[in-house]
Amino acid sequence: MADHKNIERICIIIGIITLMFGLVFAYFGESLGITVSGSTDLSYATTLFDDSMVHTIDIEIAESDWNNLQENAADEEYQLCTITVDGETLDNVAIRPKGNSSLTSVVSSDSERYSFKIDFDKYSDGLTYHGLDKLNLNNIISDNTYLKEYLSYDMMAYMGVAAPLASFAKVSVNGEYFGLYLAVEGVEEAFAQRNYGSDVGNIYKPDSMQIGGDKEMGDGEKPDMSQMPERPQGTADSQTTTDQNGAPQTADGFQPQNMGTPPEMNSETTGQPDQTAANAGQFPDIGQMGMGGNSGNDVALIYSDDELSSYENIWEGAVFDVTTSDKERLIDSIKQLNAGENLETVVDVEAVLKYFVVHNFVDNFDSYTGSMKHNYYLREDQGQLSMIAWDYNLAFSNFSGGGMGGGTTTTATSTDEATTLVNYPIDTPVSGTTMDERPLLGVLLSNEAYLEQYHQYFQEFISGYFESGQCTETIDQATALISDYVKDDPTAFCTYEEYQAGVAVLEQFCTLRAESISGQLEGTIPATTEEQAAQPTVLLDASSLDIAAMGSGMGGGMDREMTAPTMQGTDQTANADATSAQSATAPQSAKGQPPSRLDADTTTAATNTQSTAESDLAAGENQTGNGQTESEKATNQPEERTRPSDTTASTMDLPSLMLLGGSCLVLLLGILVAKRYKR
Repeated sequence: MADHKNIERICIIIGIITLMFGLVFAYFGESLGITVSGSTDLSYATTLFDDSMVHTIDIEIAESDWNNLQENAADEEYQLCTITVDGETLDNVAIRPKGNSSLTSVVSSDSERYSFKIDFDKYSDGLTYHGLDKLNLNNIISDNTYLKEYLSYDMMAYMGVAAPLASFAKVSVNGEYFGLYLAVEGVEEAFAQRNYGSDVGNIYKPDSMQIGGDKEMGDGEKPDMSQMPERPQGTADSQTTTDQNGAPQTADGFQPQNMGTPPEMNSETTGQPDQTAANAGQFPDIGQMGMGGNSGNDVALIYSDDELSSYENIWEGAVFDVTTSDKERLIDSIKQLNAGENLETVVDVEAVLKYFVVHNFVDNFDSYTGSMKHNYYLREDQGQLSMIAWDYNLAFSNFSGGGMGGGTTTTATSTDEATTLVNYPIDTPVSGTTMDERPLLGVLLSNEAYLEQYHQYFQEFISGYFESGQCTETIDQATALISDYVKDDPTAFCTYEEYQAGVAVLEQFCTLRAESISGQLEGTIPATTEEQAAQPTVLLDASSLDIAAMGSGMGGGMDREMTAPTMQGTDQTANADATSAQSATAPQSAKGQPPSRLDADTTTAATNTQSTAESDLAAGENQTGNGQTESEKATNQPEERTRPSDTTASTMDLPSLMLLGGSCLVLLLGILVAKRYKR
């Protein structure tokens, strides 16, 4: 063969063929059904999570499966469905209700507005939506503003903190508008690739509390606020005295320790709050409701011993498979963290401090910094720890706002709560626990260098996101985008008027919170609970704010009759005003009954007919490729705003590039060999 007179031509032809195969696989492999493990297609970040538009997600599900999902929601069992996202349909998708206390709250109510988890690849291995494997549809419970979780994630993104992507979605079930939801990226494989590339590490969701059963996506329980002491409004002229225990109080009886400091824990005895005179200036905080107690130290990242069994609440929340060596490495990191040793090695200090900057701004105590010490993801990579943001529907004080089922009426407690939370101390930002019992925060802030770094990040955050006007702009753009959808939301937990009032309070709260933190950084307002207790008159007065207006318990609309417009034969991507004009409202199906759907045998034909009608309507309105009409897009499209760029997918992944490079190499070698033998 080597002596063949056409050896040079043969080698060149083989090389060219190999090169052509490489190009075909690189550019058209996915469309041909050829997938490569570890694909870096992450284009969902710029499609589904383009937050400049309200997306459309239609769930097509058999009547019997929908009935089972609704009637047995607490079981959180997956059902088979078809999902259409902005006009792109995926079959054989899994869907189930999700949640913790929110799930049990909806189960025990007349509502059927559950949060949902969508698993694209549960029934079809490798199936994704532009690379996204898991999607959460959050029902926005306990949030009259519709914005708290969205805004929290936007703040995290601004600071470069690892957090899920989020966008608003108009969710329909079998063609009928079901509600405006927040679509949130699942913290699983796609999330890990988007944020960390090939160096994924291990990700855990520590949790020792499963109120509703959803260990993966638990969203917490609200403590009873009935025992929160009232605080009469104090003034700058109030005279500070002391009570019988020596604790400072104003002339009107307000005790500054009511500003939210937990008691010191007597770890040498029973672990109960120490009520000695030395701690008289501290009292059980809004999170001190005993739900978490002193159990679940592993979830708080407190080192106990080297036994793997002592950290079961961490292992059970592992997102990926972990080995014994992985577990031992994490325990060793927790041990060094608690000892304050090798902190730069065992903690990604910059990432963790930036996480706590945003987290502590929004006063989210249904979290690591609260008594329940959950609702966060922990990442460990080669022994280094960092946090991933998760679950902020109870941020901006709502976790403490009136208890389960609390109303929206302003009370002495709620106004006191507003001043408390607007001024919550950034250097001791815990509730119902102590800094010592939250070592990932406490150990870092006890280090002067890291405390100064933390303050610097806070200053950058306040000046860049708030003083620049970006926060106000973000809120205004989001409300302009979603208000029409909220107005016609058939299953909303609040009225449209409550939504408007909630947004107004949220914007005021952010402005006052930023002002207070600026004062804390400058030293004009105390930054620790102890100092605030000693100087209550210098705190920023926020008593005019009605914190409960932002959402409390199940929200203001749980008992309202819920209606859903009939969507059959209409453009499901039209805006809420068009929907309202085109269709009359009809009573929502009884709980456990799906919106009307044709029998399975005729579903395809009906869908095709509807699609034809929609196509005609779209053509008449000059519809764009993303599912919105030009007029709608002009209305909903906000102006450009500063935001860190998201990771986008590369056209070719690493294996394809390697194949292409190998093809070129074969071609060159073929030519060289041919020339050698020819000589």
